[in-house]
Amino acid sequence: MSERLYFRQLLSGRDFATNDPIAQQMVNFCYLVGDRETGEAVVIDPAYDPHALVDIAAEDGMTITGALATHYHADHVGGSMMGYHLNGVAQLLEKVDVPIHVQGPEAEFVQKVTGLGMDSLVTHASGDTVSVGAIDIELIHTPGHTPGSQCFLVENRLVAGDTLFLDGCGRTDLPGGDAEELYRSLHDRLAKVPDDAVLFPGHLYSPEPSRPMGETRAMNVVFKPASLEQWLMMFGPH
Repeated sequence: MSERLYFRQLLSGRDFATNDPIAQQMVNFCYLVGDRETGEAVVIDPAYDPHALVDIAAEDGMTITGALATHYHADHVGGSMMGYHLNGVAQLLEKVDVPIHVQGPEAEFVQKVTGLGMDSLVTHASGDTVSVGAIDIELIHTPGHTPGSQCFLVENRLVAGDTLFLDGCGRTDLPGGDAEELYRSLHDRLAKVPDDAVLFPGHLYSPEPSRPMGETRAMNVVFKPASLEQWLMMFGPH
């Protein structure tokens, strides 16, 4: 890790949105990533209390210059969920005028959930880079949980959203889910991520908040199937 990299993992309901019972129940992680020398940072999946996340960054001497969304679900970008309305990227834009970076296939879903127009979104393809000062964040398209799910690789850290958890992976039975695509994302599209990279997931579903990819590949049941056919028997629609 370079000394320039600013990286914070924040747990909803504990580190921010502390009085929000949905945040406490959903245990989402939000991330702040930036360049300490330039003071610029982006926020990843700013749900529940985006204003507080801007303030946390400011307390660290950082200014939010953009947002990245792993996928369109309301507990990551805000919007309606199970009869509740969650704050997210739309409320973030009330405080700071910044671009929201999404994968191309996810744009229509983000618009529907958040109410934002295309003029607020910047669409990307896999392999694109979003730079924050001198810090480069590689965007990896990992469909399966949703059509436009993406992971972010920055200085040997993988922010994976709901594509991959320390134990298990994202569901494929929600709108836009595809078990076969998730298999290819986990086994092929993320194969480029080295074993010594550290996985940072979208939720605190395990005792630890992060784990090296090598340990995750050895311990996580989603990597046990040796073929797509075996995977679909375990994780496909039934």
